[in-house]
Amino acid sequence: MIWLLFLVIALILGLVLWRPGMFDKPSLQLLAAALMIAAAGYIWQGRPDLPGQPAETAERPRGPETAFAALRPEFFERFDSASRWLIIADSYQRRGNSADAVGIIRSGIRAHPNNIALWIGLGEALTAHGNGLNPAAELAYRRAAALAPDHPGPHFFYGLSLIRSGKVDQGEAVWREILAKAPANAKWRPAIADRLDIIEQLKAGQLPRR
Repeated sequence: MIWLLFLVIALILGLVLWRPGMFDKPSLQLLAAALMIAAAGYIWQGRPDLPGQPAETAERPRGPETAFAALRPEFFERFDSASRWLIIADSYQRRGNSADAVGIIRSGIRAHPNNIALWIGLGEALTAHGNGLNPAAELAYRRAAALAPDHPGPHFFYGLSLIRSGKVDQGEAVWREILAKAPANAKWRPAIADRLDIIEQLKAGQLPRR
């Protein structure tokens, strides 16, 4: 069957190369040489006995859920105008692609410039992309705080970025200020109080540092 295929190919090539008065002996030799090379390559590597299968695409392993993705429902509605942008950005961050995560959130901000969740998400993504809090991330957090001065979200995640950047005392101070102003029934209060307890235990040497 394979050799029949080669014969068909030879016939097609012959018709393509044929010109009146031009199909001479050198042309035939060139055509025969090309077919012999193709046949030799197939004999060396071809495996007609194997069934065909699609090539497998290597997928980059996913990392754990980001802190912003995990804690966002404590501070914001689960589904709002920012959700789709942030969900896509989260998926990029889990693949280790913080640059595209930043780009996606910036696209969301162009569509929703006054959405504080997007500005906080930009600060968190810029912190991840820069391996620590940086001026661009701080600017994003300040923008979020300016849009909603009384909302705890910008300050909480800013404190989290400080702690992730090794500035534990500064982050702790930001969190304690939020907690002091938090209503007793605020659903996000435990998210802050529990983490402050962990910081106290770390400082007391009761938990191993990771």
